[in-house]
Amino acid sequence: MSCTNELTRLKAVYQFQGLDTVPDQTLDDLTALAAELCQTPMALVSFIAADRQLVKSKVGITLTEIRRDLTFCNHTIRQSDVFVIPDTLADPQFATNPFVINAPNIRFYAGVPLITAGGCVLGTLCIMDFEPRDLSQKQQKGLQTISHQVIAQLELKHNTTKLRQMIPQIKQLKQQLITQELVGQQDSILFNLANQIRNSLDLDTILQTAVNEIHTLLQVDRCDFMWCLPNKNQFNFMVTHEATNPDIQMALGELSLAPGSVLAETILNLDMLRIEDVSTTSEALTPEDRVLLRQLAVTSVLLLPLRTHSGQLGAIVCHHCRGSRQWTDSEVRLLKAVTDQVAIALDQAELLAQTRATAFAAQTQATYLGNALSQLQQTQMQLIQQEKMSSLGQLVAGVAHEINNPVNFINGNIAYANNYVQDLLELLHLYQKSYPNATAAIQEKMEDMDFDFLTQDLPNLLSSMRMGAERIRQIVLSLRNFSRLDEDGMKPVDIHEGIDNTLLILKSRLQFTSAKFEIQVIKAYENLPPVDCYAGQLNQVFMNLLGNAIDALDETPNPIITIQTELISRQSGSSDREQFSHADSVVIRIRDNGSGMTETTQQKLFNPFFTTKPIGKGTGLGLSISYQIVVEKHGGILKCSSELGKGSEFWIQIPVEPLVK
Repeated sequence: MSCTNELTRLKAVYQFQGLDTVPDQTLDDLTALAAELCQTPMALVSFIAADRQLVKSKVGITLTEIRRDLTFCNHTIRQSDVFVIPDTLADPQFATNPFVINAPNIRFYAGVPLITAGGCVLGTLCIMDFEPRDLSQKQQKGLQTISHQVIAQLELKHNTTKLRQMIPQIKQLKQQLITQELVGQQDSILFNLANQIRNSLDLDTILQTAVNEIHTLLQVDRCDFMWCLPNKNQFNFMVTHEATNPDIQMALGELSLAPGSVLAETILNLDMLRIEDVSTTSEALTPEDRVLLRQLAVTSVLLLPLRTHSGQLGAIVCHHCRGSRQWTDSEVRLLKAVTDQVAIALDQAELLAQTRATAFAAQTQATYLGNALSQLQQTQMQLIQQEKMSSLGQLVAGVAHEINNPVNFINGNIAYANNYVQDLLELLHLYQKSYPNATAAIQEKMEDMDFDFLTQDLPNLLSSMRMGAERIRQIVLSLRNFSRLDEDGMKPVDIHEGIDNTLLILKSRLQFTSAKFEIQVIKAYENLPPVDCYAGQLNQVFMNLLGNAIDALDETPNPIITIQTELISRQSGSSDREQFSHADSVVIRIRDNGSGMTETTQQKLFNPFFTTKPIGKGTGLGLSISYQIVVEKHGGILKCSSELGKGSEFWIQIPVEPLVK
């Protein structure tokens, strides 16, 4: 159906809207997938009727019908691409819309029209948000792909409904055949055959059953089914299914029917060919037809053509090979009825094949979309991680530039200042020895400034300044060691140094929780060899796990974080280290005494974008990125064990040396 006007479009909407009214899980899944892909709280699949928008599937909204003149989708169906309104309040066309200024307070809208294969716009797939935003090209492409799946699902259900609607027509035909006054016992038997053929939806079964039963019931020497196959500007005729008497040669394969052949023209024109005796017939058989029939030992022929709904041509051909045979009107009528049933059964088989192909295409597209979504999530995680490390690198570079220079200046001048002060103090002592009797003014000034304390405290003051500058230098060095921005590949590093640097950066968070408790950190370090790893990325894992532990202890009295390291050698053995059969491994265990987690939370812990933190305090990417770093980058193990009320423990296990050099 090609939509040339609004009336035609509304007819198409009526046909699809009338499929059913029960919930459709597949449409609900596609609607939810659109909301998840575009990260919006609301999504709809709806039809646009004459005066209403009819909601077919929805996420995050309760409306089932909307006045067409108020709906955003009324604009979307006039588009061929994705229709996006980044901020409804900023668009004069929509700023006063009731659904913008009142509940559900739509500030962002994006929709794509649902267009059938015939070009009819049924409605829209749309997403909405309470905040203004934009849509990336990948999200727009994904939204269009989902709309194709929605249409495929709707057309699949439409085709299935049409298939079901054919059953009453077939039953009606059966009733007509049964009620015919001239149908005898043989007619009834042959009809049962036709019903048996029609009940099968397998093409080979239909055709082989037809030729077998016709061969038996009509007692013919040979019964063939022949396809007429187009080939450029001509046709090929191929016998694909056959039933013969044991002493009769087979005719399976391609038949040579020259242009102008009476047999060929009969099939192409959908006529019937009825020859009682080939040798005496008055039919205008061509010489080539006679040669072919002679080769097949045919003496009498009854041929009935058929055409399927898709336009394919075929024929059922009955051969008699032992003299002439008179084909009765009853036989012709019955064979015609069976031919009609075969044509209907072939149409059903074709429709089923098309339905299966559509379903397979929908499944394939859904799989592709799922893979694309997973790949998008992985890419997003990598970008976020890169942005984090880039920001950290900029911070370290800024600290090194802005702090190191003045600190180096202070460090470099404190030694000189100390020498100068010592010289001045020695000079003052000489003056005191040479002139022990100070004037009244000098004596008063010395008492005001507490000269004796000043001479004792000034060296201490300079020493404190030197220690402060050295402390600042160590903090900057710790930041640089934590980020490892100057190391791209794997290098042997001290795991304990990385943990200590991370704790130094988190020192302010460890001092006081929101409940005013200081977190106690217990270190149980074993002697570990240098570990070949991506130091900066592994430090990021320590930062994520320790940061989560601090968050978990926010309301816990007497909070404690225990960090334990150990070396697992090849000889010691462990159920968790079968993959490290060629290398020793180190284990870092980070444990807290917080509230713990449920089994359901633990199962989702490493999923991208899963978080138990309030909105704005967590992205759900920290543990997913940590898992990727430990497992994929280092070939290690990252797991969690937790019990409600008893805290959580994260287990990091990586090989001392890379498994693959």
